[in-house]
This record gives sequence, C-alpha cells and structure tokens, in this order.
Amino acid sequence: MNPKHLYSIKVFSPTLIRCILLGCIALVFFSCSSTRRIEKKQTKVVYESLGMSIDRKDNLALYEEAASWLHVPHVDGGTSKKGTDCSFLVYTIYKTVYGKIIERNSAAMLNKNCERIDRNKLKEGDLVFFNTSAKSKQYVNHVGIYLKDNKFLHSSTSRGVMVSDLDEKYYLKVWICGGRVK
Repeated sequence: MNPKHLYSIKVFSPTLIRCILLGCIALVFFSCSSTRRIEKKQTKVVYESLGMSIDRKDNLALYEEAASWLHVPHVDGGTSKKGTDCSFLVYTIYKTVYGKIIERNSAAMLNKNCERIDRNKLKEGDLVFFNTSAKSKQYVNHVGIYLKDNKFLHSSTSRGVMVSDLDEKYYLKVWICGGRVK
C-alpha cells in the first residue's frame, strides 16, 4: 500500500469519526423528538375522544384502554369488542390496566372486591355502582369505572360504551355507591 495513502487515512479518520458520531446523535435526537410529538398527538386524540383534558398525573394506560372501548355496542353477557356488558368492560379494563382479576358480575364486584366509598372520595380507577332496575334500593346491577372530573366509563344499554357524568339527573337517581378495589 502507498504510504501517502495511509497518511491521508489517519488525517481524515478523526474528522470522519466525528462526523459519523454527530450524525448519529442528530438522528437519535430528532427521531426521539418526532416520536414524542407523535405520542403527544395520540394522547391528545385519546383524551379528546373521551371528552376530557390531559393531566400529567393521569394513568394514561387507563385512558387509552377506555378510549379503545368507546362505542362498542352493549350486549347482555357480551365478552368482546363486538359487544359487551358493563361488568365485562370493567373486568377487562381492570385486568388489562391494573393486572387485577375481579368478579365478573357488578354486585359481586362490590361485595367481594371493593371497599365502599362516598361519591366525594372517588379517585381515578374507582368503580361506581348503580341500581337501574325497579328492584330494592340497594340492588346493584350496573357498574362503571370512574375517570376524573365526575366522569365515568360504562356500557349503556341504549348507547354502548360511553363516558357519562355522575351529576346527570338519571345517575344521581340510580346511584348506589363508589367502590375502591382492594
């Protein structure tokens, strides 16, 4: 090999290495920045679909899972995104987001998995229980998951999976209690 050729490789090697390193650093920096922008945009879409505002303290996994169920039709005994009932919705979200297996029936969820709590003590992820039937006042037949700002996710028999407000006249009338999963 020609000695002049060896010399030119040594002279340009550090410069070439610096250029490659700077290129790699720039690539990592800009790709991370784009990824963060995409994630932020996706997060914004999740919250908008739920009709809520973003808060840094929120459990994003809960809101993403909740949004993925929106508009699934209500089916009594339904166990999929083709159709679900309220208790399967809550059961599945709890299993997916929190890794907890809870009862599959709304009354059993309250009696076996929850500590009863007042409405004013609700926190993200707590369960909300209702009596939407004409049966005795303490009968539980409907459940949802509390999100925040008085809003909860549930499977409505008439409108499918949706977010509702606890202050709606109907839910005030049929409210039983909140439940914090043990």
